[in-house]
Amino acid sequence: MSTGEKPRSHFLLNVSLDVAPECEALLNAVYHEEHVPLLLDVPGVVSIQRYRRQALKLALGDSIHEFIFKDEPRYTTLYEIESPEILISTDWATAVNAGRWAREVRPFTKNRRHTLYELIELRRK
Repeated sequence: MSTGEKPRSHFLLNVSLDVAPECEALLNAVYHEEHVPLLLDVPGVVSIQRYRRQALKLALGDSIHEFIFKDEPRYTTLYEIESPEILISTDWATAVNAGRWAREVRPFTKNRRHTLYELIELRRK
């Protein structure tokens, strides 16, 4: 981290999952329309970014390697948060169970993974 520069947050929650194919459109709609906006309103949540797994080719040494991890979840959401206490707050608990997520989407998810990371260094261009 640069001298005097403070990071916007200190922690990153990584939530990854798969969903039943027939619920994929619903998952994306509910995330976009309800789940992310509700969680962004939780005090201490700085940002939320969603990703879909892609094929990976990577130059290592003098050759290109292709990585295929079939057991890795298809979707990942990264929650930038100020502290781990946010994840056990009443506001967080209310938001993660609000709307259609808990009753219409969560039951059809599988291969869920939750990982919390603490920021150890921040560099910017």
